[in-house]
Amino acid sequence: MTAEHRLAVGVECEVDWPWSEAGKDPQSFVQRVLEAAANRLDIEGEVSVLFVDDETIHELNRTYRQVDRPTDVLSFAMLEGEETPQPEGELPVLGDIVVSVDTAKVQAESYGHSLEREMAFLLVHGFLHLNGYDHAEPEEEREMFALQEEILQGIGLSRG
Repeated sequence: MTAEHRLAVGVECEVDWPWSEAGKDPQSFVQRVLEAAANRLDIEGEVSVLFVDDETIHELNRTYRQVDRPTDVLSFAMLEGEETPQPEGELPVLGDIVVSVDTAKVQAESYGHSLEREMAFLLVHGFLHLNGYDHAEPEEEREMFALQEEILQGIGLSRG
């Protein structure tokens, strides 16, 4: 982390972490991925990340989006709408990212790339949503997905 970019990340796993035996902890992985995104966007803040199973993300998707199925990632932005005064010296709370490890595993296999790449993609995707990016329109989608790929390539997680 540079002095210019500060990102505080809290990570919680409600499922088995896929790389526990390899000694790769979730905090370091998430910090590396999201710092790359924050540096690229030139922003600072606090983010909470929760890794869950399909059952949990299904319930969250149904409750908060009225979509009755599991999904890969959900983002809950805290800075949408009106500006909230930020106490001096405190980082703005950007929001929460929830990732389904179950769906990430299926998608990684389906897309023919590593689980590490898929999980990083989902983290960056969620982080961009926290910061106002969307993909509802074709132009927005092109911009968002190009930015995701740029960030992932920058940390050595290219497609394929």
